[in-house]
Amino acid sequence: MARNILLFGPQGSGKGTQGERLSVHLGLPFIVTGNIFREHIKNNTVIGQEIKSFIKAGKLVPDHVTKAVINDRLQKPDCQAGFILDGYPRNLIQAEALDKITTVTHLIYIALSDASAIDRIAGRRTCVAAGHVYHIKHNPPKQMGLCDQDGSALLQRDDDTEAALQKRLEIYHQDTEPVLEHYQTQGVVHTVHGEETIITVWEEVKAIFA
Repeated sequence: MARNILLFGPQGSGKGTQGERLSVHLGLPFIVTGNIFREHIKNNTVIGQEIKSFIKAGKLVPDHVTKAVINDRLQKPDCQAGFILDGYPRNLIQAEALDKITTVTHLIYIALSDASAIDRIAGRRTCVAAGHVYHIKHNPPKQMGLCDQDGSALLQRDDDTEAALQKRLEIYHQDTEPVLEHYQTQGVVHTVHGEETIITVWEEVKAIFA
């Protein structure tokens, strides 16, 4: 049976770090909506230009754009045995759209307070080549400023500033948290404690699939 997994939690909760580990552990593709968006922006596509304008304003990308991008990705051959999805769905409309094309088997909710989210985001760095995520204190690269996996530069994203994060957290509480309630009614939600260390959180995540 396919394992169709959603990673859920506020910005800074460690979804990227845990998703990469889980991808290796289960042998499933780790699909990050933000990375797909940034690829469009990097290639200066029409969709990329639209996406960039919303991100700079601290807003979510429109549902119809996100839905089309995700639907296309989930049809790829590497998703036949399942997938790990981070960044979608972000509201009930997207959740209902996703339910029409696939069945979510697990939602991993990494619980984290707003204060901790803001503290963590301030130190987050993302590699420019593939979007690998590090933290200057909690998950530093072996060589400061360079990605361990591909050697590309690590930079702070425009939407990782505190002002942008405050807007994103407001949107998260208003629009995204109802998605958690939606999947709780389906009995697929598993909560882990995001305030703990990366290793401790990973042990909790891994135990879900033991």
